[in-house]
Amino acid sequence: MIFFLEVLIGGLLAGVMYTMVALGFVLIYKASGVFNFAQGSMVLFAALTLVTLLEHGLPLLLAFGAALLVMLVLAVAIERAVLRQLVNAPPMALFLATLGLAFVLEGLAQLVYGTQVHGLEIGISDAPIRGLPLEVSKLDLFAGAVAAALVTVLGVLFQKTRSGVGLRAVADDPIAALAVGLDLPRLWAIAWAGAGVVALVAGLLWGARVGVQFSLSLVVLKALPVLIIGGFSSIGGVIAGGLLVGASEKLAEVYVGPLVGGGIESWFPYVLAVGFLLVRPTGLLGERLMERV
Repeated sequence: MIFFLEVLIGGLLAGVMYTMVALGFVLIYKASGVFNFAQGSMVLFAALTLVTLLEHGLPLLLAFGAALLVMLVLAVAIERAVLRQLVNAPPMALFLATLGLAFVLEGLAQLVYGTQVHGLEIGISDAPIRGLPLEVSKLDLFAGAVAAALVTVLGVLFQKTRSGVGLRAVADDPIAALAVGLDLPRLWAIAWAGAGVVALVAGLLWGARVGVQFSLSLVVLKALPVLIIGGFSSIGGVIAGGLLVGASEKLAEVYVGPLVGGGIESWFPYVLAVGFLLVRPTGLLGERLMERV
């Protein structure tokens, strides 16, 4: 039972890491209906910016603040220069634009920061906490606390602030939101800025776990099953989806993997996601779309 709990807790905390990336997708999708495939590249760019500032001698908090400013400027610039120009384009054109943007960001990161691998030290080790009956990583607990704080802040912003209510209105009906006088370009800029902040936090946590390297952009692939299972338009949904994906992949690897030769952790979440697409295409908490035809 102790071993089972260790695997389960480890999986849940890993799911929190996946949720951090998926939150960036949700912010953009709720505000504009765009699936931002460049979110993984934004995570990479944010992590490279942060680790470069740290290697130049800046303290962690100061480096984080400077990287945050860089990501805010980058995210708003992307929204204004690219997505705002394609606001009336078909959804496939918008998706392809973000796909191309992902390659542009990776090329820009390579040009500015180089291609070497960096280690990111934030003062918290990945070793288990001593004195507990279960082996739980300090870094995992820190990531869980950071994710909980970020989700709480986003929840308050969406529920209590004027901009948050505006974003929710845009998500429900952008035409009606525009008709009542909401400033859609400003709300889109806020959503992209929020995605930039989420990218930096995710880059910090993932960089501390696996190092800062160009394969970090592929973390976006871990977020896809989370989005499918949780729903593209629900913050609560991606939290539930991340926890479900993290726990299920770890448990499947430990208890089912030996029966089939192992190595199922990497693809089991996609099997789970396909199952959800067949049974509940909108995800756990996703909104059903009803259109007059």
